[in-house]
Amino acid sequence: MKDAVIVEAVRTPIGKGKPSGALHDVNAVDLLAHSLRAVVERSGIDPALIDDVIGGVVTQYGEQGANMTRRAALAAGYPESVPATTVDRQCGSSQQAIHFAAQGVISGAYDIVVAAGVESMGRIPMGANLVGSDDISGIGFTERYPEGLVSQGISAELIAAKWGLTRGQLDEFALCSHEKAALATKDGGFSRELAPINGLDTDEGIRVGSTLETLGKLKPAYYDPAMSARFPQIDWAITAATASQVSDGSAAVLIMSGERARELGLRPLARVHSFAVVGDDPLLMLTAVIPATRKVLRRAGLALADIDLVEINEAFSPVVLAWAQETGADLNTVNVNGGAIALGHPLGASGARLATTLVHAMHNRDARFGLQTMCEAGGLANATIYERL
Repeated sequence: MKDAVIVEAVRTPIGKGKPSGALHDVNAVDLLAHSLRAVVERSGIDPALIDDVIGGVVTQYGEQGANMTRRAALAAGYPESVPATTVDRQCGSSQQAIHFAAQGVISGAYDIVVAAGVESMGRIPMGANLVGSDDISGIGFTERYPEGLVSQGISAELIAAKWGLTRGQLDEFALCSHEKAALATKDGGFSRELAPINGLDTDEGIRVGSTLETLGKLKPAYYDPAMSARFPQIDWAITAATASQVSDGSAAVLIMSGERARELGLRPLARVHSFAVVGDDPLLMLTAVIPATRKVLRRAGLALADIDLVEINEAFSPVVLAWAQETGADLNTVNVNGGAIALGHPLGASGARLATTLVHAMHNRDARFGLQTMCEAGGLANATIYERL
């Protein structure tokens, strides 16, 4: 069985997903093309050698629709002979792209693949692809869940209530994310992974100088009287500060067999050691990172104590804190350069962004094993373990 190794990983700086954001005027196709071009240029490979490009995109509508990964690959200058496809596993779309790429390499179906992702949330708002759909669930789903599911914000509130997380704990976690991201930016912790674009060379959403006092003044973001009646246990603790930011960005990861890397004289960054995907309660929705972590560790034959660094997507503060409670993780090893609360969460790009940040952090800190996991709408989660080479 072949090894799947990562030989290069890059990302754009993450822009604010609003009209004033630095990347708002960049078409999503060009945004993804930027990372696709950069990952090839930095590796030095001939793009004609690429067997496939697998791109993750969540809101597949407008410029992000109609298999936009193919257009992005062509925009990046890849030969017309290089195929491409687009996948959607919600927030984990580009992490799933990494899994598909690694599976293809391990099986021998591919020699070289680019796994990537993009989301221009400022140009293509969440839910734009659902406009005009009166019923997206059908009869069977509705019969199974007659009371209906809830938004991710309400799910985050339910998680905070179930795990007994206070507003103060959530705010403190968010503040820490910004502080770590600001320090990493200042110290050059992101320099190796960034491919500046459109005048943006650092992540735009990091708030330097935030305090617990300022965060404490923010109002709950998801308060809903109807939901309060349905779920009286909710204390309404989630604010804009303890939720991930709406963002624009892209990332790309170059994966190939270890044998092919040696033939090309390339030194891999990491091996894709193990991977897993799970389903969980679609009402709580964001808790699948807990069983996903357990499953991937079991498959890898490792314990959490063997993992040196963790990247878990900061969709909301309670997602990470509940996961840490259940797994016993040391938060000092988690999101050491900050996470989506500070950096932003360009949906389809985030899986590849976390992988990119993780493998570079593993080299910067001489870590052997890294774990990546992220919650996904519908009660899903991917988990991946990387081994530094």
